[in-house]
Amino acid sequence: MRVLLIGANGYLGRFVADRLLADPAVQLTALGRGDDADVRFDLASGSPGALTRFLDAVHPGVVINCAGATRGGARELTRHNTVAVATVCEALRRSGCGARLVQIGCGAEYGPSQPGSSTAEDAVPRPGGPYGVSKLAATELVLGSGLDAVVLRVFSPAGPGTPAGSPLGRLAEAMRRAMQSGDGELKLGGLGVQRDFIDVRDVARAVHAASLSAAQGVINIGSGRAVRLRDAAAVLARVAGYGGALHELDGPPGPLRATIGHPRSEPDPSGPAAYPYPDGCGSWQQADVRTARDRLGWRPRINLEESLADIWMEAACRI
Repeated sequence: MRVLLIGANGYLGRFVADRLLADPAVQLTALGRGDDADVRFDLASGSPGALTRFLDAVHPGVVINCAGATRGGARELTRHNTVAVATVCEALRRSGCGARLVQIGCGAEYGPSQPGSSTAEDAVPRPGGPYGVSKLAATELVLGSGLDAVVLRVFSPAGPGTPAGSPLGRLAEAMRRAMQSGDGELKLGGLGVQRDFIDVRDVARAVHAASLSAAQGVINIGSGRAVRLRDAAAVLARVAGYGGALHELDGPPGPLRATIGHPRSEPDPSGPAAYPYPDGCGSWQQADVRTARDRLGWRPRINLEESLADIWMEAACRI
């Protein structure tokens, strides 16, 4: 099976590439903006016609799109998350390769949900920020393209390679600094939010399964269990061997206090967290993952403690 992987050097793409390379039946070609890609191409600025010519030459059976941006202004997010996907869809429509498209979406497309609920694929998306909006627009382009396509809505990925600027990455870095300086207490803000964390290696397994399946539409990829960031911090402290006290801040953080997430000037009406998780999803998010089980034969295997241990190992090695 010939697979074209777009975004192989990104956070999720690296693990998807590793998973596909471990399958002897897969012939993998990586397309991206970096020098180490097999083919250099910028989806945000390249033309559909140029990509079509490449597709006709390589003739992949599956195209997997892991590329995109998670941070930046609305214009940048739209270019890399929406315009780029429009280019992929148009190129596939023009091409004679007939490839199946596996698009990586995100749980932020749904926006805030009711605490205690599980969000299924038929929920009406109401993204709470420009990132979720740009990813939802990409999903709608894929679903309306007429292609053989599936969108995997990945909730909150965790594990090795977690970006240092993400909430879990910031948490690990704050703990590393506290241990390095011998601080007996760590003050953090925004620990009240609850998210459905899913290990990146389990995400890669889901992408592999989706590329082999005939499933179409939207499929949630998560653990099916919301975890409070405060509880994740306690687990991280245990695996790190941090014996100090963890204190959650109720008021605005001082200049030396660590904050998880991005403070906003406006309070978040969907939940009590003083510093909302930076995905626009309010205080709670939990995936209903029955569709992934039924249509992909997929279940998560790696628990959050193992994911956090890998995040800590990388943070502890930083100079």
